[in-house]
Amino acid sequence: MPPLDVRAARVKVSNQLFNVDAFVKNLIPIAQNIEAMDNQIMTKKVRQDLIDVNQSNKKKVLTAISTLRGALTALENEFRAKPALSRYLINIQGITTLAAQSEDSAIAGKFVGAVDPLRQVSTKLNNTLAAMPNVEL
Repeated sequence: MPPLDVRAARVKVSNQLFNVDAFVKNLIPIAQNIEAMDNQIMTKKVRQDLIDVNQSNKKKVLTAISTLRGALTALENEFRAKPALSRYLINIQGITTLAAQSEDSAIAGKFVGAVDPLRQVSTKLNNTLAAMPNVEL
């Protein structure tokens, strides 16, 4: 039976994997719409209410990415801090940097580009789960 820290961390990794995958699935069409509206705003006259909605959507996406980044940072830091988890650090290491890259892309107005680093986070979380023992709590 793996130590409690490992079992609990496996649940946290699984939860974050679910969160990231769901977020990416929802972000793709939203990001495409934001960037399409940005292009319309630059090329033709668009009603102010549509511009305001687009700005609001950008803020919401940025807030959501920032919140997700915070949770991923806490998870990676837990793997760094707990000796029982250190052997799995190589699998999860870098999710903080990838989440920051996603956030940076969104801040730069590249919302579609913000998806790719999150897909890489998903891969790392999957790899971490594969490396960890699969034991129910």
